[in-house]
Amino acid sequence: MTADKQKRDKPWIFRTYAGHSTAADSNELYRKNLAKGQTGLSVAFDLPTQTGYDSDHVLSRGEVGKVGVPISHLGDMRALFDQIPLGSMNTSMTINATAAWLMALYIAVADETGAPRTALTGTIQNDIIKEYLSRGTYVFPPKPSLRLIKDVAIFTTSELPKWNPMNICSYHLQEAGATPVQELAYALATAIAVLDTVRNSGEVDQAKFGEVVGRISFFVNAGLRFVTEVCKMRAFTELWDEITRERYGITDPKQRLFRYGVQVNSLGLTEPQPENNVARILIEMLAVTLSKNARARAVQLPAWNEALGLPRPWDQQWSLRMQQILAYETDLLEYGDIFDGSAEITRKVEELKSEAREELKRIEDMGGAVAAVETGYMKQRLVESNTARLEAIERGDQIVVGVNKYLETEPSPLTGGIASIMTVSEEAEHDQIERLNAWRAQRDNKAVAEALAALKRAATEGSNIMPPSIQCAKAGVTTGEWGWTLREAFGEYRAPTGVGNAMRNDVEGLDDIRADVDRVSSKLGRRLTFLVGKPGLDGHSNGAEQIAVRARDAGMQVVYEGIRLTPEEIVEAARDNKAHVIGLSILSGSHLPLVKDVVARMKAAGLDVPVVAGGIIPPEDAAELEKAGVAAVYTPKDFELNRIMGDLVRIVEHKNSLTNA
Repeated sequence: MTADKQKRDKPWIFRTYAGHSTAADSNELYRKNLAKGQTGLSVAFDLPTQTGYDSDHVLSRGEVGKVGVPISHLGDMRALFDQIPLGSMNTSMTINATAAWLMALYIAVADETGAPRTALTGTIQNDIIKEYLSRGTYVFPPKPSLRLIKDVAIFTTSELPKWNPMNICSYHLQEAGATPVQELAYALATAIAVLDTVRNSGEVDQAKFGEVVGRISFFVNAGLRFVTEVCKMRAFTELWDEITRERYGITDPKQRLFRYGVQVNSLGLTEPQPENNVARILIEMLAVTLSKNARARAVQLPAWNEALGLPRPWDQQWSLRMQQILAYETDLLEYGDIFDGSAEITRKVEELKSEAREELKRIEDMGGAVAAVETGYMKQRLVESNTARLEAIERGDQIVVGVNKYLETEPSPLTGGIASIMTVSEEAEHDQIERLNAWRAQRDNKAVAEALAALKRAATEGSNIMPPSIQCAKAGVTTGEWGWTLREAFGEYRAPTGVGNAMRNDVEGLDDIRADVDRVSSKLGRRLTFLVGKPGLDGHSNGAEQIAVRARDAGMQVVYEGIRLTPEEIVEAARDNKAHVIGLSILSGSHLPLVKDVVARMKAAGLDVPVVAGGIIPPEDAAELEKAGVAAVYTPKDFELNRIMGDLVRIVEHKNSLTNA
């Protein structure tokens, strides 16, 4: 028995992606999860923090503390990690555009608490390219963004040798509809763009460059096509070894290891029959743990009810227990790789590698990942893949249990109104702003000004951004001030939406809807115009893009200007484009204040245009929105896009009294 225990591999790091409301509330949650056997932290930041705004900025309204914890300054970071020993904790921070800033705050707290920088272990996501493609929390243009990633990588390799300065993230690519080949190619193309930037900077020699390569990690997704996902991970490990050896001349096998963490697929979690998500999550976890040669270094699982709203601590505990049962109650960790020698696995791995190499070659011929972002190539391919996925579900070609097949169900004892999810108090935003104002009032403004001036010099002159960022953190600079300083230096960026203007001609089942759009457009005297808007800071644009694409294919005139618009900008666009109907997409939980704001501004501007809303919206909130004047509310259960298009036509027809015309 003792011998068997000695042969067992160490389990991966157990994490839960968490953070909400305030730093103090999140700290309490972290300490509870660690007490339950979680072995690492995974910090979720709110959207203002992710996009470089303070909590009192106009774009932050309704977003503070909703999808993560608000961190506006060093005081918030202190509260977040209170009583958590940073010198022995493995911390993952999901932050990208403002990664250098949050890393600086983390280092400042470590310095204060006596945790040696050389002891700090963890990962900062710091992958901006996938933000242009899927998650939408980018701020700066691609080239200065790559420069920031390079600065963090070089600084941490020297100062924090156990830290992973970049977590190249294909997770959100799959959430945006990527095929396994696209996940492989786009993630590896991103890694190549970063490593080329580091190597070409001339700031590191080959030995130091090898250390940078050895600290690069990945963050991946695993869906329900179990065998394909196992093969995808094995393909990742083999392609990364090949690239680091052949492209970069890395001779140390340890520096060529494909080291990755994972959160399994959230895209496939369903609002109908949400208890089925437990089985989905477990199967997806097996895809990244069963193959020893391609096993995840860290795993975090979504909660079964994430399609309904913010999970409660109990829901997160359930996901943690799934990991612990697999690691400690099964014999998984007692064996070598159980897939070695399988002809089927080898065949599929080679197929994925071959197709990924072809796609990497296409991207390389364009000039690399940055060029493929700026031209819209990668974004358009993702939108096309996601469209194909949704159409397969609508047709029934891809079965989703409880959604398009086996719809009969017993009432679930696990769900029951608002108590089945966690809600963020409306006071959280007000309290955070009060603390922010108090912080500004007590700090040394001269030190703040000097620190920001040093930051601006570094940004414009090209020196490493990390030392002045740490100086800013310790001086009391806020997230918005750091973000604004770099906006002044680098400018802001709006990525291509991937939604073209031309209708597709190969869409099945749209003939009747196109005829209705043509009929109503004729009565209106011009083409039915549909404005799709994303107010606030929510960058998850997949749903908005698919609605826009389907409306375009149905023959509507579609206006979609991308993410991060103020309610005022949406109303202005509705007026300028003479919209007949407005669709608002919000997945961050800020639907009530933002949708109501748009509706109120529409009325104030004298625009009598119907508004519909979509997102993760509980029934009670949907009823409140409809009471406020919203014509229709759609949630993840409404997967039949053609039905939504039909609804839009009828809403416009009714609003303009065209029914009997």
